[in-house]
Amino acid sequence: MLGWELPPYNSGGLGVACYHMSKALAVQGATIDFVLPYKASHADIDFMTIHGASSLPPESKVHLGSYDSEYVTELDLDNVDAGSLNTMRAVQKHYIKFVEKLVKKVQPDVIHAHDWLTMEAGVRAKALTGAPLVVHVHATEFDRSGERYGNPIVHEIEQQALLMADRIIAVSNITKAIIVKEYGIPEQNVEVVHNALDVDSFAPYTYDTRNYEYFEALKREGYLVVALITRFTVQKGLTHFVRAAAKACEKYDKFVFILAGDGEQRDELISLAASLGIADKVYFTGFVRGKQWRDVYTIADVFVMSSVSEPFGLTALEAAHHNSALIISKQSGVGEVLNNILRYDYWDTDRLADQLAAIALSPSLATMLKQGVHDEYANLSWKDVAQKCISLYSRVHEGIAA
Repeated sequence: MLGWELPPYNSGGLGVACYHMSKALAVQGATIDFVLPYKASHADIDFMTIHGASSLPPESKVHLGSYDSEYVTELDLDNVDAGSLNTMRAVQKHYIKFVEKLVKKVQPDVIHAHDWLTMEAGVRAKALTGAPLVVHVHATEFDRSGERYGNPIVHEIEQQALLMADRIIAVSNITKAIIVKEYGIPEQNVEVVHNALDVDSFAPYTYDTRNYEYFEALKREGYLVVALITRFTVQKGLTHFVRAAAKACEKYDKFVFILAGDGEQRDELISLAASLGIADKVYFTGFVRGKQWRDVYTIADVFVMSSVSEPFGLTALEAAHHNSALIISKQSGVGEVLNNILRYDYWDTDRLADQLAAIALSPSLATMLKQGVHDEYANLSWKDVAQKCISLYSRVHEGIAA
């Protein structure tokens, strides 16, 4: 298993998905060697062997490159100094060299590579071992770049690996459609396996109202708390969301919005909220994890996923678990497994404003959405994901053996 992050050192949903998928696979009997680009202690993970490919600390900004691909400026790894570890390409080259050594000691039955960061290492491992390569696409460069084209170097890495893969897993039909259309991959080579939610993984937790005392006071006065937990990047459609928030406030005055996260658009979003006259209604918490992360979910009445292109969107399932009503952009894959939600096109600020106002003005609608989505997410299981993966492994392994 080739990945780029695991909790608690993850910066997004990629690490969360890899963790729960690997855990479920281990329960099904898989023996997993999981390779990370950095070295860190994962004392709570006893279901697989974790290998750190470099001496980088987990807090190194380099491992955030899955979301900062614009800094990748070299395609040819031959000219990259793998010893420097100062650039993403240097870390990737070091990672590949580590995998080359590992597969000489551990003969894999299957190589499972997650996203573009590990695809080249997966292709190299396949060349050395002859084992089948499964490429798992959690996001493409088209998703990460939002409304823009993205980094052509990353596109080329994705293209080559997708062509070399024995099988491709996409986290949604939206992602599969991108792989087929933009990369010319035959539809039958791509299998959709949706993510899930492990409810049992949530540690015992007590919400302390004092942490969000101000918002609790507003709720007692009839305010509706709308939250997003996300990275502040163009992919997430946040400028559209802030404009919709301003329009919603014209329809219903008692809204308050929490934007939890961080990213390059932070200052732009603060300025936009001010220019639209809702600076007093939009609160920026900064990056949250652990208890703070769960506090935001708990205080929220409504959770919005405003993404321009969201391959899946685990945060929506997490919000449903914490009893929020959901409004999801039609460009988000999680909408393929949930029905009791409101949907809108990410650019349609008028529709989002109307949906927010409808929930605010109809407590019965809010209750219906919360109860309905709760029943739906509870039926999603990482066990099912693992069983689909093992079935896929068997098929590609038998295919190569034949």
